[in-house]
Amino acid sequence: MQTAEKTTKPVRYVKSVSTSLLALIIMVIAGVMFTGKTSGTGLWHGVIIGNFARSILGVSEWLNNNYGFGIIVFTFLIRLLILPLMVYQTESMKKMQEIQPAIKRLQEKYPNRRDTTQVQAMQAETSALYKEAGVNPFASFLPLLIQMPVLIALYQSIINTKVLQSGSFFWVQLGQHDQFFILPILAALFTFASSYLVMLGQPEKNTMSTTMTYAMPVMIFFFAISVPSALSLYWVVSNAFQVAQTWTIQNPFKIRRERQAKKAAQKARERAIQKAKRSKKR
Repeated sequence: MQTAEKTTKPVRYVKSVSTSLLALIIMVIAGVMFTGKTSGTGLWHGVIIGNFARSILGVSEWLNNNYGFGIIVFTFLIRLLILPLMVYQTESMKKMQEIQPAIKRLQEKYPNRRDTTQVQAMQAETSALYKEAGVNPFASFLPLLIQMPVLIALYQSIINTKVLQSGSFFWVQLGQHDQFFILPILAALFTFASSYLVMLGQPEKNTMSTTMTYAMPVMIFFFAISVPSALSLYWVVSNAFQVAQTWTIQNPFKIRRERQAKKAAQKARERAIQKAKRSKKR
């Protein structure tokens, strides 16, 4: 099982990188082919946000200037662009989740946080545990730090490009709030679904993850009702993609089956060892 898992991971990374490069090429081509102009000066607003806006508008031109569908397609391209980071982050989080019970046992073993000796001993054993499991506790933060500027640039390119808000998408005007609250509700539901799937895959529930699972959808809902529908649409598509990504890369039911199989194998080994010891005594 371990050999198959080690073989699958490089293939998964290669596929995610290839997909990311393809998305980047499409985004660049869309921006280059756009014939109009975008406003903004300086590195951030003129170059980064400006090129994001050109790319969205270029994709929209391919779709007969339908800015709603243009935002949807470009959001998918952005999510595919940062896919390798998300795969890396997911693998790091999965490893951290697997060793959480062991970390909890260490915390119970050294309960006195004011005792310098206990603190140092716990830190030493925790570092050894991380090393043995091949875990870098700060690895999951790196992809987040890298992808945040990308997502912020996408957000600002939508909110600062007025032409993107001039179109309509089914029942909404992209520059106005969704008066039926359908997009905010969908954004909240997809946020909850993604967080809930992640929580299902954790070995043990904790207060923080449970609170965030239920609090984040509420925050997303109130955010989505206070911004133009163009941004609400972005959140719906982005969070829907996150659900599909979580189901594919971090399927909680598959993780549970693998965890149960590992526990069963461990118990079988322990029984075999005990049986061997009893045989020697005879």
